[in-house]
Amino acid sequence: MNLQEILSKVDHTLLSQTATFDDIKIICDDAVKYSTASVCIPPCYVFDAKNYTEDRMKICTVIGFPNGYNDTETKKFETSSALKSGADEIDMVINIGALKDKKYDYILKEIAEIKGICGEKILKIIIETCLLTEEEKIKMCEIVSKSGADFIKTSTGFSTSGATFEDIKLFKKYVSPSVKIKAAGGIKTLEDAEKFINLGASRLGTSRIVKIVKDMQSADNGGR
Repeated sequence: MNLQEILSKVDHTLLSQTATFDDIKIICDDAVKYSTASVCIPPCYVFDAKNYTEDRMKICTVIGFPNGYNDTETKKFETSSALKSGADEIDMVINIGALKDKKYDYILKEIAEIKGICGEKILKIIIETCLLTEEEKIKMCEIVSKSGADFIKTSTGFSTSGATFEDIKLFKKYVSPSVKIKAAGGIKTLEDAEKFINLGASRLGTSRIVKIVKDMQSADNGGR
């Protein structure tokens, strides 16, 4: 797998609480240069990033982030606002407590309502795998498959751990063929990125892959 194939599946991500718009402009520039799938950025920067990039790339943002326990009406408002600001893709965190309480209908309804707002825009559902049992992960594969969402996503990157190969294998086994998979959190090497893709991930949420490629190119140019 060549570098561009990997980069084309990367949601180049910056969700740090201390991120400034100058930081966001840098990752937008990198995303355009390296033809990543999107940039994934905080909602407050979507409008300015959309104007800055002038539709040269997709803008992704996060909803109910990172804990997922906003009520549904709040998530719906966040989604509508993000789309109005110019977001092309939405990554939403599920209500993990509701899953633990087995409120499956609540979770399904929430996802379906958010997808209804998104329409043809891509919706990715973050289930925070590191906090779930295997049974809960399988149940979420079933719920996401029924919901109309476009992707199931492993992690926020803000909890106890990120994506694992085992979780991608599980997703691939249990989600509907219509649901794509995003691995996010802790993807540190090109080798790991390629393995996640080979296991079934269509997207990778990471900040490191572009940095690795930039460092490789810098080394090839003698550090210039």
